[in-house]
Amino acid sequence: MTQPAIDSNPPSPSGTSIPGASTLVPHHAHHSKEGILLAIQSLLVIMVTAIFIITFVIQPFRIPSGSMEPTLLVGDFLLVDKQITTPGSSGWIFPTPRIHRGEVVVFHYPVNPTMHLVKRVIGLPGDRIKLRDGHVYVDDVLLSEPYAVYRPSAPDVYRDNFPRLQSTDPDVDSRWWIRMRSLIHDGELTIPPDNYFVLGDNRNDSEDSRYWGLVPRNAIVGEPLLIYFSLQQPSASEVAMARSSNALVLHRHHTGAVDALADFARWDRTLQVVK
Repeated sequence: MTQPAIDSNPPSPSGTSIPGASTLVPHHAHHSKEGILLAIQSLLVIMVTAIFIITFVIQPFRIPSGSMEPTLLVGDFLLVDKQITTPGSSGWIFPTPRIHRGEVVVFHYPVNPTMHLVKRVIGLPGDRIKLRDGHVYVDDVLLSEPYAVYRPSAPDVYRDNFPRLQSTDPDVDSRWWIRMRSLIHDGELTIPPDNYFVLGDNRNDSEDSRYWGLVPRNAIVGEPLLIYFSLQQPSASEVAMARSSNALVLHRHHTGAVDALADFARWDRTLQVVK
C-alpha cells in the first residue's frame, strides 16, 4: 500500500486549494495503531530483559535479620550476582558457579526452599570442620576470620563446640541431626561432595549449618555484589540490648525535612561492596 504524499507547504489561509498542491489525508488512526504496537513491543522487550536479568544475571534481595552483622545489617538491600563463573565450566552462557571459602552467598534454605538465606561459606567439599570455643578449625588449622564477631551471650556447648553428639539443641533440625552422625569422624565434620558448610558472621546469634545442615551446590543462588540501599532500622544487637534492659528502641526526633531524610537511610552504606 502506497503511503499518501504529504506536502511540506502549509495550507492556504483562505481554505481554498492551491493548484498543484497535494491533498492532506488524515491518518491519525493509523499512527495511533502504530504507537500502540510500538508501546507493546517495547514493554515486551523490557519484560523479557528484566526476567532474563533476574533469572540469570542479577537479583535484588533484602536483609531481614542480624545474623550477618556487622557485614550486613537489617534493612540492607543487595544486588546478587548469579554468574559466579569458573574456567572450563560446563556452559558459556549459563556457567557453573564457583564457590570459594570466605565468600558470602545467597541460597535456598534447605529446610524450606521457598526462603532465601545469606551466610558465609566456611567449609568446602572434602573439608574437615570443627568449632572449639566458637572458633573454626578447617583440617585442624585455625581459620582466620576478621569478619566474625562473638558478642557476649550465655555459653552454649552445642553452638560453640560443634560437632558434638553428646549434647543437642532444641533448634537443631531432626533430619540434620540424623545425617550429621554419619558425617562425623574423630570429632570433625567431613563435608561431602557438592555441599557447603555456612555460618553467619554474627556467630553467637545465627542459625546456620550447625542447626539445619549443609547447603547443596544447586541451592546456591549467587554472591552479593554490593549494597545498593540501606534502610535505617535497629540492628539485632540494639534490639537485644533494649529487650534485656526492658527499654524501647527510640527513633530520633526530626527537626526538619533534611534531618528526616538523613535519618531515613544509612547513606554511607549505599553502593558499598560486600566482602
